[in-house]
Amino acid sequence: MTVFDPSAEAARATDAILADTLHGTARGVVVNSPPGAGKSTLVVRAALELAAAGRPLMVVAQTNAQVDDLVLRLAEKEPDLEVGRLHSSDSDPYDKALDDLANVRKSAKAGELTGLPVVLSTAAKWGHVKNVEPWAHAIVDEAYQMRSDALLAVAGLFERALFVGDPGQLDPFSVVGAEQWAGLSYDPSASAVSTLLAHNPELPQHRLPVSWRLPASAAPLVSDAFYPYTPFRSGTGHGDRKLSFGVASDGSAQDRVLDEAAESGWGLLELPARHTPRTDPEAVGAIALVVRRLLDRGGSAVSERSETPVPLTPDRIAVGTAHRDQAAAVRAALADLGVTGVTVDTANRLQGREYDVTVVLHPLSGRPDATAFHLETGRLCVLASRHRHACIVVCRAGVAELLDEHPSTDPVQLGVAVSFPDGWEANHAVLSHLEEHRVGWTP
Repeated sequence: MTVFDPSAEAARATDAILADTLHGTARGVVVNSPPGAGKSTLVVRAALELAAAGRPLMVVAQTNAQVDDLVLRLAEKEPDLEVGRLHSSDSDPYDKALDDLANVRKSAKAGELTGLPVVLSTAAKWGHVKNVEPWAHAIVDEAYQMRSDALLAVAGLFERALFVGDPGQLDPFSVVGAEQWAGLSYDPSASAVSTLLAHNPELPQHRLPVSWRLPASAAPLVSDAFYPYTPFRSGTGHGDRKLSFGVASDGSAQDRVLDEAAESGWGLLELPARHTPRTDPEAVGAIALVVRRLLDRGGSAVSERSETPVPLTPDRIAVGTAHRDQAAAVRAALADLGVTGVTVDTANRLQGREYDVTVVLHPLSGRPDATAFHLETGRLCVLASRHRHACIVVCRAGVAELLDEHPSTDPVQLGVAVSFPDGWEANHAVLSHLEEHRVGWTP
């Protein structure tokens, strides 16, 4: 029997990706990555190898924070490599930490950065670059978050590209309706990768096979529910990580769900079934109490990174919601309990981030209906895949019945690829698993 070696599998996949990128003939290479598989590490390594091979490179990311993070990582790995940071003309266009790096040249004009081995910027900024010599290569980071119209705007700037992204993330955001383009191969609201592959199905596709973030308790569920076509494994085994508390349980529902999550990696704190306002005060209060007890009980984590217990501090805890008003309500409730330093944000803004423990308000909790927004698989996938140790879901009872009572009424669009996994199936899969770790609570 062959033993799965996560490091060897990841190295094999990376070598194949770099071989296609540096030595292949295809105009594009697509890499599908699960949560926490090392996308940024791959992007940095590919950038360094292309630069070392003398191939002028442009890097496209989706946000300024992503661009600045990549610049800092490149500078850390290769302090002597000249790097260009193309930025906007805003008053505060980039992370001031870049000012301390002697090898980083910053400019709002692409012409002033030509000739540098690597130039990085956002898709939005690249879209305005004109009249420059095309780069030999491009790397598009978080390619599934990039709309196809943004890819079209920059496609003339490079000859070949490596597209790296997570197919389970939220679909690209559009502020206008795109129904009139549905089913067309040039739908501008579709992701860059889906449009690219629709026109170029022969392009080489790779996948990163290991998540270094998700523990062994989470990877099978997240892989089966959200990544059926690009399955992955956890880089750690069941005994490699441990979450424990210095203070014993007081017997409350909050403490019992924390103990369950520490033991199994998952916890469901279930409130009585009820239709509620979006900022359900009881659910918000329950989340705040869970976080307060998480800190009061002196949690500590042991992992492959540290054999000695590391204290569970507020900066290693996150609360995830579907809506901004829910996040604001949770922040206020935490402030009332004297909790500071805990990240509270929506799924959209938590993408790409990692914490030891997450507390999640289920998108369908207390709702009278199951809309396309709340059923989007990417939203639940992001919320369920930010943690290294444990995820606690707070939810009203009755979501399974809600799903069954609200079959899809969305119009069928001819030519549109069926989204898989389906939102109903993914929600049922996650709920079925959480039911095994359920703690009931009546406020």
